[in-house]
Amino acid sequence: MNRQCTGHEASVDMPRRELLSRFGMGLGSLALAEMLSPPGAQAAPGESVAADKLPDEAGVLKSLHFPARAKRVIFLFQAGGPSQLDLFDHKPLLKVKHGTELPDEIRQGQRLTGMSGNQSSLPLASSPFAFQQHGESGAWLSELLPHTASVADDLCIIRSVNTEAINHGPAVTFVQTGTQFPGRPSIGAWLSYGLGTDNANLPAFVVMVTKDKGGQPLLSRLWGSGFLPSKHQGVRFRSGKDPVLYLSNPDGIDADGRRDMLDALRRLHELQLTQQSDPLIETRISQYELAYRMQMSIPEATDLSDEPAHIFDEYGEDARNPGTYAANCLLARRLAERGVRFIQLYHQGWDQHGGLRKGIHRQCLETDQASAALVRDLKRRGMLEDTLVVWGGEFGRTNYCQGKLQGDNFGRDHHPRCFSMWMAGGGVRPGMTYGETDPYGYNIAENPVPIHDVQATLMHLLGIDHERLTFKYQGRRFRLTDVHGNVVDDILA
Repeated sequence: MNRQCTGHEASVDMPRRELLSRFGMGLGSLALAEMLSPPGAQAAPGESVAADKLPDEAGVLKSLHFPARAKRVIFLFQAGGPSQLDLFDHKPLLKVKHGTELPDEIRQGQRLTGMSGNQSSLPLASSPFAFQQHGESGAWLSELLPHTASVADDLCIIRSVNTEAINHGPAVTFVQTGTQFPGRPSIGAWLSYGLGTDNANLPAFVVMVTKDKGGQPLLSRLWGSGFLPSKHQGVRFRSGKDPVLYLSNPDGIDADGRRDMLDALRRLHELQLTQQSDPLIETRISQYELAYRMQMSIPEATDLSDEPAHIFDEYGEDARNPGTYAANCLLARRLAERGVRFIQLYHQGWDQHGGLRKGIHRQCLETDQASAALVRDLKRRGMLEDTLVVWGGEFGRTNYCQGKLQGDNFGRDHHPRCFSMWMAGGGVRPGMTYGETDPYGYNIAENPVPIHDVQATLMHLLGIDHERLTFKYQGRRFRLTDVHGNVVDDILA
């Protein structure tokens, strides 16, 4: 059992776990010998591998619950809580009431965060930005979003989203996993588990975070697989020469050495299978398979040099700078073309407790043009109809000032009671504004949309009944929406 594994004489007696441990991170670039050219693995970029999927590529759903309107999702997550009152939810009454006290009958005793809950005064603060109606739909949008305004008729703006969480960590976790508590699978992991992948050469679930941004920390559990098999967790792409960590061959590993290790691992695995199957090793082997294929596919997918100049102009100057929000939006389109199922972009910095005027202006300069360009680019390529684009954060901002109100120099606290998101494509009704808040922008007046309803609707558009995609763990069947959630039929095209 202690003999060394050398060349093609590798011992099949060495325990597999010991062999895997000995190879270490180098195995991140390996795949089993017979997996080097699996059926469908050589699909061209953008080609769907459906009917002849390998077992590792197929999801648990043998057939969809509903006809799918979307094949993929791009979620543009704005971490920190964008102010709906300064972007999408026009409230003229706040202009009149600026500086006056938030009425008790509007607050209704609702809890506040510790940052403003101890204030002796809660002065109402109107937006310092002008609003106008845009497109045939007449959607009200802030002057901060001129590019988004240009695609207003492609958007479904939901003004009545609400959440249970009032602080960042639980709120972001709630949007991404359906619960405020860590440890559950993320949306992308559920979709990978249920639907599998449409391209054997790429992950089903990819995550990108705008580089060099401050703000609330983003933890990897937000794109984790929870209790689902680990192969369903999101793969984070980074800027730089190695978009995926540990994917490149380690120093000292050449083609012959890699072949010897693959042969030894294959024989050990086949020997073990005659006695007992080990799901953990099966999952790890499938990851090595994908890692090998990604060595060839990732460089091609992330190389933006073949994009024409007018595309960079459309997405904005930052699109030429890898890791920026604009570059990530452009890369998201390329990954969508290549069959990636769920693409999650995170952009931090929307947490304007103070200095809102300058802070939110800067955030919009970084995101507005590229977000609109993505919608326009997908539509031009005929992809918007089966790609669902979602834009939004974890909660909204208060209609009152946090701290002392000094003209238009103020900040807003967290507000979970109502906030705005938008969706485009993928079976959502375009040119629509759904839901309404009260004249103060504090409570929902009609058509509330809880976070679980957003998740249920997203899954429905992909052909999944959110109540039927479950996983049994610790004696209970779990699902993304827990025991909640209703599809928002009114926004479906």
